[in-house]
Amino acid sequence: MVNDTIADMLVRIKNATMSKSDVVSLPTSKMCVEIAKILKKEGFINGYEEKQNDKSFKELVISLKYDNQKNSVISGVKRISKPGLRITTSADKLPKVYNGLGIAIISTSSGVLTDKECRNKHVGGEVLAFVW
Repeated sequence: MVNDTIADMLVRIKNATMSKSDVVSLPTSKMCVEIAKILKKEGFINGYEEKQNDKSFKELVISLKYDNQKNSVISGVKRISKPGLRITTSADKLPKVYNGLGIAIISTSSGVLTDKECRNKHVGGEVLAFVW
């Protein structure tokens, strides 16, 4: 059993992109689905879907995105806030990832948002991960 589902999701995506896999599957959770929605909206993945596993477990299947030379669109991912050390930020001090080329995924009271959406709504929260 995995205690940190977000870190597990990010590591699986990172490993799948390094091995040039087309899809990656992982146990589903509400937070993982929200992160997958953001990755889809920002153009880092082709899509995602929730499937019912044969053992009555739900599975999140993510379709990864590559360019013409089979290079992954996702160059890197990094988990920021961990279960042992929560990292929060105010709306004034939101992080920028590679001067705006990447995104920061932030859990706020308005839901899971990117750093750009947080700046527009002027909300802060827990910094979950960086994706570039």
